[in-house]
Amino acid sequence: MYGYSFLLLAISLSVAACAGNEKNTASVSAVNTESGISDNRVNVSDENRAAVDERGYIVRVGDKAPDFTLRTTNDETFRLSDMRGKVIMLQFTASWCGVCRKEMPFIESEIWRKHKDDPNFCLLGIDRDEPLDKVLAFIKKTGVTYPMALDPGGDVFALYAEREAGITRNVIIDSSGKIVMLTRLYNEEEFSEMCKVIDGLLEK
Repeated sequence: MYGYSFLLLAISLSVAACAGNEKNTASVSAVNTESGISDNRVNVSDENRAAVDERGYIVRVGDKAPDFTLRTTNDETFRLSDMRGKVIMLQFTASWCGVCRKEMPFIESEIWRKHKDDPNFCLLGIDRDEPLDKVLAFIKKTGVTYPMALDPGGDVFALYAEREAGITRNVIIDSSGKIVMLTRLYNEEEFSEMCKVIDGLLEK
């Protein structure tokens, strides 16, 4: 009986972690053009609270995507602004997120394998605040082959969403650098729509 209760508690905690706490105070890091990410943080809980939507995003469709620089698991530098002219998908993830682990194989099979050879497409997974060894193990376990970058402290995540918000998110950016779609959690209908949006942008 105790074992069963403990299992239910563990499942509940895992779901809560992926969903996040939308009421928590968040911080947003500004980009430093030399170092990539600065330590300047703006508290979202005060006058900027209205900028946080019901899903925890602080960016909106139509906004210019905030620039950032990260290191990938292959020790390469990724700067978002260098990808201008491409259709970009940013996938925010973490190894402890069950919803992320569910979604990632579909991203691999239905998006990455379909478009990876298209020079006008870019997909980057962004792992929030985990060490390299854990991220590499995560990649191996999920079987994904698309590029993954490390986001120490979750500072890049905080450019797009409330810092303590749930992790499972995708951001689709068009060739002009504007955000065209924002997703949250994994929903088959929304995922299918995202695939269509990407297909449509690449057909232009």
